[in-house]
Amino acid sequence: MSQHYNAISHAKDGEIIYEGVGGASLFTEEQEALVVKSWNLMKKNAGELGLNFFLKIFEIAPSAQKMFSFLKDSNLPIEKNPKLKPHAKSVFVMTCEAAVQLRKAGKVVIRDSSLKKIGAVHFKYGVVDEHFEVTKYALLETIKDAMGSMWSTEMKKAWSVAYDQLVAAIKTEMKPSSDI
Repeated sequence: MSQHYNAISHAKDGEIIYEGVGGASLFTEEQEALVVKSWNLMKKNAGELGLNFFLKIFEIAPSAQKMFSFLKDSNLPIEKNPKLKPHAKSVFVMTCEAAVQLRKAGKVVIRDSSLKKIGAVHFKYGVVDEHFEVTKYALLETIKDAMGSMWSTEMKKAWSVAYDQLVAAIKTEMKPSSDI
């Protein structure tokens, strides 16, 4: 079973401190600005970027395909599966929008779903730390590709901190649920 983390936040000198994976991580105004700026540029291509994100996950960890019921019985190439792109876009948008609002809200907020539901689904399918690491790498590579020359070490750190907070919040809710 995966270890659970609590994402605790509090204000300190105008900045929000998130405690969770690896101790306290600071999500600064500068990091927020980088995440917001990059998301605003990526938003219009969220469908394609989401698909690229998932294709990177499956390239790194082909066995991850087995975790998606709509891919199990399909004879189509993954990128042609009609259910993958909408799902990939939804996950990519949710991840990016959670990152954008992180500092302002002071916690991870998920639109159109609940952390409890997302945590329960991840629990049901046996998601473990290694899956989150592969997903983080694929996310960062997708954003790096989308940003081109705008990509920087600072932008990578900003997205990493935001992703880690989202994962910490999901892990907190990774328990069985009768609702799924």
